[in-house]
Amino acid sequence: MVRSALKSCLNGLAVDMCRCLHIIRMQTIERLGPLPYHRPTDLASALRLAALPDRKVIAGGTDVFPAAAQGQRFETMLDVTAVAEFSKIEISDSEIRIGAAVRWMDLIRADLPAAFDGLKQAARQIGSVQIQNSATLAGNLCNASPAADGVPPLLTLGASVEVASAAGGMRQIRIEDFIQGVRKTALQPDEIMTAIVMPVPPAGAGASFEKLGSRSYLVISIAMVSAVIATDAAGVITYARIAVGACSAVAQRLSGLEQACIGEKPGSVDVTADHLVELAPIDDVRGSAIYRHEAVAELCKRAIIGAAG
Repeated sequence: MVRSALKSCLNGLAVDMCRCLHIIRMQTIERLGPLPYHRPTDLASALRLAALPDRKVIAGGTDVFPAAAQGQRFETMLDVTAVAEFSKIEISDSEIRIGAAVRWMDLIRADLPAAFDGLKQAARQIGSVQIQNSATLAGNLCNASPAADGVPPLLTLGASVEVASAAGGMRQIRIEDFIQGVRKTALQPDEIMTAIVMPVPPAGAGASFEKLGSRSYLVISIAMVSAVIATDAAGVITYARIAVGACSAVAQRLSGLEQACIGEKPGSVDVTADHLVELAPIDDVRGSAIYRHEAVAELCKRAIIGAAG
């Protein structure tokens, strides 16, 4: 009964949030006035349009209107969601490729290795179901928020971002180098993201995602941790990738903690302050730096145990 009431409350909150977003969207449209809107269906056209000055790329668009309401200006809207290859998830013997228009809900439903479970868990906690059915992984990365839920799981998967322009062709950028700061990426003015590319993870690796917020859904993270862990037949860790978000300007891998995990059993890993030196949490309305530092140590332990199964 309590669970039913809670679900009803969350659904109501999601509906109210959508109404608020709709109002913001309509007010913003009025403020911006009429804008050219392009929706190409092939890559060549998308790249040609990407060279237009002051264009805003839309791959879901869930952050576009709130950003415009806060003063961000653009002259042209470029919607890339109709480019066919951008909506594909492709798996080969060496890599897994997620197109730039793949939505969070597409990812949740995709048949992917267990090492992607952390990314799927993050997907289920992004916004509401309505947001998950529209928002994309590519948009989450290009928005470059310190609290972007998709970044820590992608760091643990060794992801790179594929970008392209009509003049410069295609190139790949490691995700560590792609996000350069708060709302800042390595994209050049005429480039768009075309895909997110990851190597096939180690056989038997599992993953987990732990998020701390003021509630379970429709919330910006206070701290989050993602882990990919593989163990041998004795349950000893042989492979570890651990990343933390919302505790620094850019999400960080914890290389010292990863090394400390090797040779240990998941429940025996002790997370110390030395393992968190890559982090630089801040004080804000969601939590203090001290609180984040203490919380993330516990989140790391939970993520390691969860990823090990």
